[in-house]
Amino acid sequence: MWLLDANMPVVIADVLRTELGIEADTTESRGWKALKNGDLVEAAVLAGFTVVLTRDRSFSEAAVRALRRFPQFAVVLVQIAQQRGPQFADEFRRAWAEQPIVPLPGQRIVWPAQS
Repeated sequence: MWLLDANMPVVIADVLRTELGIEADTTESRGWKALKNGDLVEAAVLAGFTVVLTRDRSFSEAAVRALRRFPQFAVVLVQIAQQRGPQFADEFRRAWAEQPIVPLPGQRIVWPAQS
């Protein structure tokens, strides 16, 4: 199950669920918007999430420290430029078609990878 950080457009949860068959939810719908760094990772792991997608580089770096406690969890730093929801979703789909996200437990990955 994948979690979208508060800075990810909520439309991506729908793309993941309906188009890609990945169970996904948002920090907002879980009431976790105020949770920071390790607290968010801990809440996510306890709720059964295995991955968090974020656009926040500093959060992704801080969350990596929490991975020592939760090696089954993965952090994905999404590097798609900020845009309105539908445009972001289109860019997300294009990037996914070229290179799907492959989370690595216990690690932070940057996606899409810069060539």
